[in-house]
Amino acid sequence: MSEDQNKTESKVEGHKKASYHLRGTIAETLRADAPAFDEADASLLKFHGVYQQDDRDVRQERRKAGLGEKTMFMVRLAIPGGALSATMFMVRLAIPGGALSAEQYLRLDELVDRHEFRSMRVTTRQGIQFHGVLKHDLKETIAAVNRSLLTTLSACGDVERNVMTCPAPLADRDHVRLRELADAIARDLRPQSKAYFEIWLDEEKVATTEGEEPFYGDRYLPRKFKTGIALASDNCIDVYSYDCGLVAITEGPEIRGFNLVVAGGLGMTHNKPDTFAALGQTVAFIEPAHAVEAVRAVCAVFRDYGNRVDRRHARLKYLLEQWGLDGFREAYERYVNFPLHPPVVLAEPGCDDHLGTHRQGDGRYFHGVYIENGRIIDADGCRMRSALRTIMRELRPGVRLTPHQNMLLTDLTEAQVARVEALLRDHGVRLAGELSAARRYSMACPALPTCGLAMAESERLMPSVVDAFEAELTRLGLRDAPLTMRMTGCPNGCSRPYTADIAFVGRKPDVYHVYVGGSLAGIRMADLFAADVATEALVPTLRPLLEAWARDRGVGESLGDYYQRLLAPAQSRWKITGKEDETRGLVQLRLAGR
Repeated sequence: MSEDQNKTESKVEGHKKASYHLRGTIAETLRADAPAFDEADASLLKFHGVYQQDDRDVRQERRKAGLGEKTMFMVRLAIPGGALSATMFMVRLAIPGGALSAEQYLRLDELVDRHEFRSMRVTTRQGIQFHGVLKHDLKETIAAVNRSLLTTLSACGDVERNVMTCPAPLADRDHVRLRELADAIARDLRPQSKAYFEIWLDEEKVATTEGEEPFYGDRYLPRKFKTGIALASDNCIDVYSYDCGLVAITEGPEIRGFNLVVAGGLGMTHNKPDTFAALGQTVAFIEPAHAVEAVRAVCAVFRDYGNRVDRRHARLKYLLEQWGLDGFREAYERYVNFPLHPPVVLAEPGCDDHLGTHRQGDGRYFHGVYIENGRIIDADGCRMRSALRTIMRELRPGVRLTPHQNMLLTDLTEAQVARVEALLRDHGVRLAGELSAARRYSMACPALPTCGLAMAESERLMPSVVDAFEAELTRLGLRDAPLTMRMTGCPNGCSRPYTADIAFVGRKPDVYHVYVGGSLAGIRMADLFAADVATEALVPTLRPLLEAWARDRGVGESLGDYYQRLLAPAQSRWKITGKEDETRGLVQLRLAGR
């Protein structure tokens, strides 16, 4: 890179390079009375699994009081000294494949009590987040996570994030191999810097950083990098929405190999047509022995060629747009020492949310528990947190977190399954069979009040939105019709809205863009159906489409499939572009003319 190009790199690139391999002055600030970390350290904290956040609910009050904007919350807490004076953080765990033991879960649950979080949250990427961690509790919280043999390292930051795979604890070789592979990729691409252990676990400082990051170097990646591993028959993780994906193709009881998928990503920016959401494209078929190396090489291409000037374009999808698929494959071949075979043509995958009771294949069962928007809390008559704590203490099941923000309780006997169901009912938790399709497949990001990017509500609003649509769908006889519904407070797409049947993407307070036409299988992008829709107008805006779907749908036809049939000639595009008005108008004209 030339000297002139170096001058134009983003500030975050400078923070990383000057950080002494992620150390910065984090340890010094932890010991100091400063209420928050400076800009450089705040960017480095993400590599350690920590976000410095702002309680948007009290921002104006803080300004009036002259206290700044460094108060962080998820749930409003009763804190001695008042909410206006408490500095807080979000802490995220990286849990490959979402696998926990009951003992580990209970230790995390204890953290909720000690810090008065009142809740923890299952993420859409099979992790766990704590919102509202006080600065003076930050070090002990991360140390406690590590004592439970878990970590927050690389849960955030410009590195390989949490590696995802199907959470079903099935005993067949395919699922076992996928779980092993997720662990192997996570180990291979985890940062090697000792900074994490020095800062949070009081390990002795090393004298030099020479060779400390043999893969990442001193600048790490241009931005985050996400990897998922799926079966060709079950895309429960939305594998096409990540930077890198491995789609396992089976032959009998064995994995024959993987289709390598690259350059998915669902973040974009409103009114910036040069940013877009995109599904990944298949580069090649690779043999099983090369799976870890294949992912590492994709990550290396991004490391070496990704945009380090404009972070809005610092994702692999923009590199693919620049080079084209053939150009990417040509560059990629220079990074690997194994053959790239033509991709295997695949049928449309299924998508199992794994809720309810299932056989594991080893004489045991697992039971999938629905957790609304991933929030584990006792509230509004549903004592989810108490129910799960009781189950963990009494039955000691295994735990798997799902990409739909739910939880699988594993390794149960038939009698234990009955006990799980009884305990859930006793605590006001609805079982899978009692949920409408719209609720079962709904997801929302945290958004306000903690996310600094949020333009509108999401998690706090989504339950009432689902209630309203549930009533409308029941009226139309569609309560159990296949339907994915997702909401996000900004266009960055943390709840994977752009692959859903229906999605609401925040534009400003109480105003959303409405997208329609994705699929549960996660292989199709949704189109912008209506722009700048007020919260109270969400149901009326979609009512004509829902009524037409109820009247004309084929057997088992989802809303997204029906929309695409209605759209017919235009079809769904793989990118959300400036042609959205034309597409939206075509569908609405056809609806009006029926």
